[in-house]
Amino acid sequence: MAEISETVYGFSVEMLNGPAVSLSDFKGKVLLIVNTASQCGFTPQYAGLESLYKTYKQRGFEVLGFPCNQFGAQEPGTAAEIGAFCEKNYGVSFPMFAKIDVNGGEAHPLYRFLKSEKPGLLGPLGGGAIKWNFTKFLVDRGGKVVARFASATKPESLAKDIEKLLESK
Repeated sequence: MAEISETVYGFSVEMLNGPAVSLSDFKGKVLLIVNTASQCGFTPQYAGLESLYKTYKQRGFEVLGFPCNQFGAQEPGTAAEIGAFCEKNYGVSFPMFAKIDVNGGEAHPLYRFLKSEKPGLLGPLGGGAIKWNFTKFLVDRGGKVVARFASATKPESLAKDIEKLLESK
């Protein structure tokens, strides 16, 4: 799909163990998009992400996980290994996608878009670079990026922001 888009819905992404899907399949839902890793100090956040997903899924909320090996080689596994790890250790049931790059010349177009919409602390001059695993982007029901949260931000602390977006139609 086109790399130029005004919402996240203009992008296609490959599932962890399946075909590509269009993010337009998630239209009308509140999304939390997160770059993940299995061997990171923040890896226990999978539990918090799964808890948010279970709490709000019925109200139109999705967590979208994107494994990334760009930070300290903390996601070296294959798709099968990543999926098994997430399920066995954290009971992850939210959608997980194929491993991607989030920074640099090979950054996935979705992440180039997310960073341009919410460039983070370094701002546009820093190219919006993702600093580490478990950076989180909150997207409203219309596909607009409304917030970016650092790796250290615990998923459970996002509940109020998620609820606000779920309540607005």
